[in-house]
Amino acid sequence: MSQAQLAEACGWASQSRIGNYERDTREPSVDDVMAMAGVLKISPAVLLGFDSDYTSLTAVHGRDIRTEFDSNVEVALQPTRSFLYPEISWVQAGSAMEAVDLSNVAAAPRHSSDVWAGENGFWLRVVGASMTNPAGANSFPEGSLILVAPDIEPRHGQYVVARMIDSNEATFKQLVSDAGDLYLKPLNPLFPMKAVDNTWEIVGTVVDGKMPKSIFL
Repeated sequence: MSQAQLAEACGWASQSRIGNYERDTREPSVDDVMAMAGVLKISPAVLLGFDSDYTSLTAVHGRDIRTEFDSNVEVALQPTRSFLYPEISWVQAGSAMEAVDLSNVAAAPRHSSDVWAGENGFWLRVVGASMTNPAGANSFPEGSLILVAPDIEPRHGQYVVARMIDSNEATFKQLVSDAGDLYLKPLNPLFPMKAVDNTWEIVGTVVDGKMPKSIFL
């Protein structure tokens, strides 16, 4: 997550606050620590240099922060922020960034997530069985929803939506690297793995997934 994305997710108008904290030119308030920790889904203690139970810590701005916190008190997280993103079609996903143009998704159903997927994030509904894992772990059965972040560059092992440039046909697979080459790998071994060559383009990185419970219009 970039400084600008974190600042926006925290409800701040500028990323300069984040930059000051990272450069140690300004000390964060407790409220700011709580906001950032909530967005990043980590403990405020960890963000300040503690481990989860406050027993191992580092100095913050040259101070021993054990003197500033009662170690027998757990810092309470503020309620997690929720973000709404449109659910688009696979045809729209094949159009890459054009898919989330406001005119294209004005009437689209929206689903919530506590994960920030950027300004252009969108949901897709999984079709087919290629991402259904027979072993059960990390499985995306047909009908489940995946949240795609077009602005996040994927790494090895992450799940992505890719499209064939010539046909705009989109697909959901795991991105894997082998001997310097990239492949789109299904979780279901009955489906083939495809090499990522110059005929493919990564549309975005999948940052959340769930079975649909409710739809927000």
